[in-house]
Amino acid sequence: LEQHAKTLWYDRPRYVFLEFCVEDSTDVQVIIEDHRLVFSCKNADGVEFYNEINLYARVNSKDSREKRSDRSITCFMRKWKEKVAWPRITKENIKPAWLSVDFDNWRDWEGDEEVERAMVEEYAEVSLVLCAQVAWHVGGQPAVSFPHTFVPYPAAAEGDGQSPPSDHG
Repeated sequence: LEQHAKTLWYDRPRYVFLEFCVEDSTDVQVIIEDHRLVFSCKNADGVEFYNEINLYARVNSKDSREKRSDRSITCFMRKWKEKVAWPRITKENIKPAWLSVDFDNWRDWEGDEEVERAMVEEYAEVSLVLCAQVAWHVGGQPAVSFPHTFVPYPAAAEGDGQSPPSDHG
């Protein structure tokens, strides 16, 4: 039985980020074309996931890549036209039920180029686990025990724009 993976996305000046929330994924396949992304994988139970997105605008498929972690697969796609905001990720103005905006990573672009560059470099080394946010209590403590490789958010002062909101509702 084939399902859609829960997907988060957010927009940056040079890149568009997509995160497919599948834990313990295997057989991961990501095809990034100029106007389309196709994602498929299996989870630990053998359930097959398949997502296909016709993209809002053109991306540079040669300068786009994905990074797998135990909890998700993140794709970052280089925009063909940089510094042009994407109001949505899909070509059609229809939001699939499995697609959501990643509000914790959605922020104003002002002075964001350095942040973005650092994020892309960080993704290349270790994928931040955005899908784990649902498991966090308001105090920022993990509600479940994560393996020691899990990288929590850096402790940051309230309201400095670096830490996620304390209440995920």
